[in-house]
Amino acid sequence: MSPGVRDAVQAFYDFVGAFFVLYMFGYASFLFLSVTVGSSTLFGARRRNTLKSELQSVYYVPVSVLVPAHNESVTIGETVHSLLLLDYPLYEIIVVDDGSTDDTSQVLIDRFHLQRINRPIQQAIRCQPIEAVYESRAYKVPITLIRKRNGGKGDALNMGINASRYPYFVCMDADSVLQRDSLEMLVRPVLEDENVVAVGGAVRPGNGAEIVDGRVVKYRMPSKILPCMEVLEYDRSFLAARILFDKFNGSIIISGAFGLFKKSVVVDVGGYSVNTMGEDMELVVKLHVFCRENNIPYRIRYATDAICWTQAPERMQDLVKQRRRWHIGLFQSLTKHRNILMNPKYGMVSFISYLYFLLYELLSPYIEVFGVFTIGLAGVLDFLNFPFWVLYLGIYIIFSAILSLTAFFSRIHTIDLRLGFADAVKALLLCALEVSCLRFILAWVRMTALIGYRKKKMVWGKIERKKINFR
Repeated sequence: MSPGVRDAVQAFYDFVGAFFVLYMFGYASFLFLSVTVGSSTLFGARRRNTLKSELQSVYYVPVSVLVPAHNESVTIGETVHSLLLLDYPLYEIIVVDDGSTDDTSQVLIDRFHLQRINRPIQQAIRCQPIEAVYESRAYKVPITLIRKRNGGKGDALNMGINASRYPYFVCMDADSVLQRDSLEMLVRPVLEDENVVAVGGAVRPGNGAEIVDGRVVKYRMPSKILPCMEVLEYDRSFLAARILFDKFNGSIIISGAFGLFKKSVVVDVGGYSVNTMGEDMELVVKLHVFCRENNIPYRIRYATDAICWTQAPERMQDLVKQRRRWHIGLFQSLTKHRNILMNPKYGMVSFISYLYFLLYELLSPYIEVFGVFTIGLAGVLDFLNFPFWVLYLGIYIIFSAILSLTAFFSRIHTIDLRLGFADAVKALLLCALEVSCLRFILAWVRMTALIGYRKKKMVWGKIERKKINFR
């Protein structure tokens, strides 16, 4: 290599190195701030909850709980059973079977003694036609099952909104269960502020949890390595950005597994999108846009103590499918509402929330994979300062692992779970593996997610389900 070419290549690597140092410094600073704020918020909330008023449960708003389902016969029975045990005065349960090819509907009909009825449902939001409606009033909470033509998760939720009787609705996944007090906790922000139009709950992998009558009686880390790492990842994600964004009304995603919405506003914005895989995020971004464009006072909140237990994928192929869908949904939401970026009308949602999801969520896999490629190439061309690279990587892994563990143990402590010594050691050992290995595997998955995604817009995510450990 001639001196001129070598100097040019060296200059390129100096630029790339400076960029990555700046990029990672920005991410590390954001993560440190968000985990610090998140942890302090959790401990503050725990102290406030020790001062509960006897009148706390007197005030409430009626809520419709919507459960979209497609081929969920393994878990749907326990999910609905958990909903019947909620400590909440007035709510209804609506399950929408979106063209299942298994016996999802029959499981519900048999277990909860549902009867077919003739019930007209006004379509305030357009969706695929109804095939049958079933209902049961044998329980303290009315249960409605709607079978409809397949249209995707967003379409199923729109049908549920049309059928709902109450001014607020909760959406949740058919492979999840709620704690007894989750609905009460989720509704609190609405009672505190009349301008709240949406509230997100905390989603935790329940692979190692034993739940009896809506209460966690035993908690262990999952027996398999992959879901263990997902537990750490979930806690870092929900503890970090979501609590921090809640401080300035900057949340632009509420997990489809557990969120509450004001029905009238959702109907005004046209309901859930049926053309995106990330219908949950797209709806929240759409609410921001609608309220700001129409000068409507609003808040989108995050309830740290409203907990939903979901199933984390236990097989790598299932995790890959899930993360591809998530990344495609993120891409569709950000590109559809790209006018938010650097737009003063949207305030901190534009300059912090949107920018964070653009740089550190949507573009991060491309940046990280490019970084790994350039490091390898630098090693081949003898441009790599190996001792510095090892030191830099070690600092990154240790820093990220500490923040992951802070988030994990803060969540464990503040929701009064007891973790055995062996599980604590497992978390300590796996946090470094999650940061150094799983993160880069998923970066590659996310980087390739957009290849051919247009062919699968209406396909539900299909992963292996297991019976929920619920009694």
